[in-house]
Amino acid sequence: MIITEIQHRIQNAKDLDLVITLNQSIELFKKKDWVQGFVTISLNMILVIPFIMMIDFPIIFMGLTEAYASANDLFSVTFLQPDVNPIAMVMMFVLYLFAGIVMSAGIMRLKAAFYRICKLKDSGQMGKEDYFYFFKKPYLAKTITLGLAYIGISLIAKMLCIIPVIYVFVPLSYIFVVYAFNPDKSVSEIIKLSFDLGNRKWLMSFGLLIVSGF
Repeated sequence: MIITEIQHRIQNAKDLDLVITLNQSIELFKKKDWVQGFVTISLNMILVIPFIMMIDFPIIFMGLTEAYASANDLFSVTFLQPDVNPIAMVMMFVLYLFAGIVMSAGIMRLKAAFYRICKLKDSGQMGKEDYFYFFKKPYLAKTITLGLAYIGISLIAKMLCIIPVIYVFVPLSYIFVVYAFNPDKSVSEIIKLSFDLGNRKWLMSFGLLIVSGF
């Protein structure tokens, strides 16, 4: 299906009831998809924890080193005026950036694979529950690019203050679904369709995200 056809279907889609949609989602999840959801969350944790440790360990080490140096020098003002090494700061920034890109791309692949599995099960199609479907070579570059775009849009929204963050929260949440159902589309088309769908169903989607979050 070409992008204009998908956009036409989005614009002409009927309005949905928040309560009915939430109840149907819960029932579907209880009947078919809770195991797949649990596996996806577990894989996300396995993916994220090593990178969190990789980021936190250098910070903890630097903090302990600083505290030890200050404790052994009663007249030291290092604790109040730390001597920041520019090279260390650059290395930490690069480390943060690398970890963020890898985690974002990995989480996007797993979530897209989960939605793909949900689609196959909901439509009654026989297919393998492949949680690493989007880790395959044909989708590698696209997933990394989508992850970078996701981070970039989020950062721009945060720099523009609170309201833009709340607005893009909904369209960004649709990127995983659009990518899962349309892996053949380009990165720009996936983002465009996500914002088209997010704009069309913004209020209901925001309500669902808040309620399901609680």
